[in-house]
Amino acid sequence: MSNDKFYEEISEAIVSLDKEKAIELANKAIQENMNLLEVIEKGFGSGIRKIGVLWDEGEFFLPELMLGGIIMQEAMQILFPHIQKERDKISNGKVVMATIKGDIHSIGKTIVATMLSANGFEVFDLGADVPAERIVEIAVEKNADVIGVSALLTTTMFGQKKIIEILEAKGIRDKFKVIFGGAPVSNAWVDECKADGFAGSAVEAVNLVKNLLKI
Repeated sequence: MSNDKFYEEISEAIVSLDKEKAIELANKAIQENMNLLEVIEKGFGSGIRKIGVLWDEGEFFLPELMLGGIIMQEAMQILFPHIQKERDKISNGKVVMATIKGDIHSIGKTIVATMLSANGFEVFDLGADVPAERIVEIAVEKNADVIGVSALLTTTMFGQKKIIEILEAKGIRDKFKVIFGGAPVSNAWVDECKADGFAGSAVEAVNLVKNLLKI
């Protein structure tokens, strides 16, 4: 089986909410010494993105969305320790990540956090539904280099902008690179908020952080 076919099989298992198959394929990827970062991005990540599209289109509802996330996270728990063993022990920088208050969708953010960790970054994942003030507080406490904020809903996007406003009010905007993620985010929104960039996928997010920190 080609790698692309294998990734497609993983994606189909996620969309079908077939936990047993997804776990089986995660273990198979480890056994066959596959590139686990590609397995996450092109297999599991692809499946989760498809679930997001189905949710947007009204084909899936919140229970399916949440179940897909649970299956994805269980697969990550299997894959991640093996990625950790391979990664460079030297930290490339510290990243604080969260889904903004009012938004419970953390799947995409979790994938990005996993990929950043696998690429040598120290990641502090605060979870979902996190107030802007709390995100800034932790970023200061951890002396982070980057703040990553996700929002899937247009109604919660303004929480991303609030991060910038808080940093500016505290006079510490220049201490952090601030990046956004989420389906409704665009270059225009990033420019309006005076953020430092956004990424549409986990791979793009890793490259964005590396470029911003000149790694």
